[in-house]
Amino acid sequence: MSEQKKTTGTSRRDFLKVAGIGTAGLAVAGNPGIARSANVGGTDVIKVALIGCGGRGVGSLLDRFAANDNVKVVALADVVEEPMENALKLLSASDEHKDKLDVGDRMFAGFDGYKHAVEHCDLALIVSPPAFHPIHYAYAVERGKHVFIEKPFGVDARGFGICMEANRIADEKGLTVCGGFQRRYENQYREWISRIHDGEIGDLLATRVYWNGGGAKVRGVRGEGEPEIRFQARDWYFFNWLSGDHIVEQHCHNIDVGNWIHGKGDPLAHPVSCIGTGGRQVRRTPRFPYNECGNIFDHHYVEYTYADGSVMHSQCRQIPGCWNGVTEKVLGSNGNGQIAWLQRKNGPRWQYPRNNSDKSGFVQEHIDQADAMRNGKKMNDGWHSATATMIAVMGWMATYSGKEIQWDEAVEKGKSLFPYDQELTFDTPSPVMPGPDGTYEHAVPVPGQYEPFV
Repeated sequence: MSEQKKTTGTSRRDFLKVAGIGTAGLAVAGNPGIARSANVGGTDVIKVALIGCGGRGVGSLLDRFAANDNVKVVALADVVEEPMENALKLLSASDEHKDKLDVGDRMFAGFDGYKHAVEHCDLALIVSPPAFHPIHYAYAVERGKHVFIEKPFGVDARGFGICMEANRIADEKGLTVCGGFQRRYENQYREWISRIHDGEIGDLLATRVYWNGGGAKVRGVRGEGEPEIRFQARDWYFFNWLSGDHIVEQHCHNIDVGNWIHGKGDPLAHPVSCIGTGGRQVRRTPRFPYNECGNIFDHHYVEYTYADGSVMHSQCRQIPGCWNGVTEKVLGSNGNGQIAWLQRKNGPRWQYPRNNSDKSGFVQEHIDQADAMRNGKKMNDGWHSATATMIAVMGWMATYSGKEIQWDEAVEKGKSLFPYDQELTFDTPSPVMPGPDGTYEHAVPVPGQYEPFV
């Protein structure tokens, strides 16, 4: 664990403070009986709390149901009421799913709702906006709960440190941690990357990873008199303090695959440095409702360099009318490839056979976690998931600032986007407030001027 501790950058005192755990709660949180409450022989119900009830939250719950596991949803939590009500209505309308609901009045709104929901469950499904993932994760493991966390694992360096400390505690307590990087659970990725690691295309020289598309939609119209922080919590994708920008929120999937390849499966592998460029071309024009599209960029390009000299080239863009692609490519000394094929120089081409019996990675990850919970198997995706997230965080540090970013300095001194030391309420001023013109253009980072370190 020495290397894991070295990379956290978070003290135990800071962890407990951010997690919202006082010493009075530690006796319960440390009870190994709670940690093993769902590991009782394979027939008992696993009680689930859904934290974050938007579209992806409901999707994660449906994936858990599709895993054919014996589960009951016993609590819901969200910052605002509407997603919980919509989720419950949707699930209750299905004859297939309504028998798996036992929520009652356990619906908890507000920034602290997750604390109440966690108390009722064996497994916390954390699908809240990314900035909240570290504190929700920290609280859940301190309370002795198994955890599923949707990607990414935070938005900044401090969140990375909190997650790495939570990973250590989860291992210590024998808790399972499943991360929402579902490509890790797809057979085509496992076989493809295994062959790369076995030298099918020679020595690895470079990877290219992409998430280029037309962009995301604004989630909702601002309510009359709605507090700024409540509006942003609903429209979280477009505010970097909540989403980490789309390089973290979305492109982290492809970055994780690239890092998986470069690291040969080491969950703590990472590049040593990166440089990048990015900006905001169309979100500042009438093509978007730019008074409500926050302060994130619409394109990033980052070049990551590993200790062995290999390079990962990363592109993500959200601009309509351009070339689109969401994929990963690899170049070796004796060939090249793209998911899910490899072409050796002067040799045969390997292609992963499309097999309809393969389960979706979205479902398989839940199957594997249920099996680990019930049978006491070790499972902690938190190490590679937090690391991939931090690599994406290095990306915005590079594109926002225009500076070369070193891993060690980024982990130790990276600027926080999220106000970890502040108790948030709807009366709290948002970390990003609109300017006099009603837009957030003044809060968009400017390369050459933005300082990425504290």
